[in-house]
Amino acid sequence: MKLTVGYLATPSGDDGVALAAVLASALDASIDIVIVLRSDEPVMEGSGPYRKILDAKAAQWLSAARDRVPAGTPVTTRVAYHESFAQGLIDVATAEDSDMIVVGGAGDGLLDRHTIGTVAAQLLHASPVPLALAPRGYRSRQDLALTGLTVAIPTRPGAADPSSFAITIASAAHLPLRLVSLVSLEDTQADGRALDTRKRNVAAAEANLDDAMRKLPGIDGLESVVADGSNLDEAVSSLQWRDGDVLILGSSRLAAPKRVFLGSSAAKIVRATPAPVIVVPHD
Repeated sequence: MKLTVGYLATPSGDDGVALAAVLASALDASIDIVIVLRSDEPVMEGSGPYRKILDAKAAQWLSAARDRVPAGTPVTTRVAYHESFAQGLIDVATAEDSDMIVVGGAGDGLLDRHTIGTVAAQLLHASPVPLALAPRGYRSRQDLALTGLTVAIPTRPGAADPSSFAITIASAAHLPLRLVSLVSLEDTQADGRALDTRKRNVAAAEANLDDAMRKLPGIDGLESVVADGSNLDEAVSSLQWRDGDVLILGSSRLAAPKRVFLGSSAAKIVRATPAPVIVVPHD
């Protein structure tokens, strides 16, 4: 398995490297750390030396990033050139047959929460492979290790179901798997019917989980949970999260085949989740 890490010499870039190292350790994967430099710089006299200085600096940044990966994990580094960081990263991942792209979020959000920056936002609407997002400050967590997976089982008909991907990862890494249905009342009317709506939604989610459990092969540590709240933030916060957990989400029904596309509800879930998140392409 190969992980492509989009790296910037920033704290969020180090968060992404830390997450890649955790995933690589659990999945016996190699890591390819990539810096994308702009390829549309104007050509002018003296630009050659500037390019050499920038390339040398990128090499220093990559060396420092490589040193953050624990010994024993195969690591390569490279500089790619493209006018778009996200597209340059996608091009590298595609050319190298990468199984996943890993990035950190923006660096201006709440600690232990996700803030979707420009690069992450572009990848969340175009990546052809699963995209892993590290929350802010992930690099500073103690005893980093992958200890469990949580997969959000879709409640809407036709929505992309990431459970097959989650089963593959859980089986490969010998991890417990938690199936979750999230129930939110934020789209219902605030009147006496809200309680009845909540009961129906929770019952439907429980039935959905029971159906999913019946279809899954026997996995040690398999459990199912319904989390509900007045909104998705409250529903996500009601779950117990450990430092070693990772959340797996499917793409929107609007996603192109074999492309990641984060819907509005999934985006709310990402922002409310303290754990790293992996978004799986449609189909």
